[in-house]
Amino acid sequence: MLKGFKDFIMRGNVLELAVAVVMGTAFTAVVTAVVNSVLNPLIASIGGSNVSGLSWTIVEGNAKSTMDFAAVITAIINFILIAAVVYFALVLPMKKIQDRRKRGEEPGPAEPTQVELLAEIRDLLQSQQRPAQAPGQAPGQAPGQFPGQAPGQGPGQFPGGPRR
Repeated sequence: MLKGFKDFIMRGNVLELAVAVVMGTAFTAVVTAVVNSVLNPLIASIGGSNVSGLSWTIVEGNAKSTMDFAAVITAIINFILIAAVVYFALVLPMKKIQDRRKRGEEPGPAEPTQVELLAEIRDLLQSQQRPAQAPGQAPGQAPGQFPGQAPGQGPGQFPGGPRR
């Protein structure tokens, strides 16, 4: 049971996901600090002395009826910055690495099956065997060739061509 869990955890996708979550959390803190320290003061300079200047209160005296545009703008900026950094720092380099690995692993010729190997062995053995000799036939003598005859002078073939 523990071996199966270990195999599951050690798979590449699970480890990559864990690294991505940790890095995403850490990077969110960095982006939030940049937005709160740099961008919010710039937005506040447009709308007033603080960021809450970019809000609209629907019912006076009711704080829950306030639309806070600065918070929405801050969230959008956070999202865009995080998405851009994750894409350019993680996704794009990983895609290039995977493309290089795929190019390096060109599929080689397919290995022959057992049936093909056995057929090849059979053919090699057949080509190495000498043709069987008929009884009374001298080694190297073609079937139907009499001893002392030249090749091509078997039965029905006479020296000097066919008889008429």
